[in-house]
Amino acid sequence: MTTAAAIAEMAEAYTAAWCSQDPARVASFFAEDGVLTINAGRPSVGREAIAASARAFMTAFPDLMVLLDALHVDGNSARYEWTLIGTNTGPAGTGRPVRIHGYEQWTFDDAGAIGTSLGFFDSDDYARQLASPN
Repeated sequence: MTTAAAIAEMAEAYTAAWCSQDPARVASFFAEDGVLTINAGRPSVGREAIAASARAFMTAFPDLMVLLDALHVDGNSARYEWTLIGTNTGPAGTGRPVRIHGYEQWTFDDAGAIGTSLGFFDSDDYARQLASPN
């Protein structure tokens, strides 16, 4: 079992990884066969697929910043609450600034890596912020 202190330290490092523009660094927090699911969409299974998911956000938002808002640890799981801030200036970007809040519900494997992460954010608010002004 992973300790609350170790999970808190990992959450800080995970946040820094999201701000690094290095998708492999984000994926390194997951088990080799880890799973990331965002808004009940198609799961990204394995580090390569998880890195691709992270890369999509990092490409869309070259100035991406993620803030750690809160962390709630419950045994071998945790709820990681975050804010994503960035300007959509990547390929085909709208040039619009975005600030969304969300969370990931983590379950850890025996080695202390993220085995599963179920992530959620308000996709309607996200789409509204990305939309070009009328």
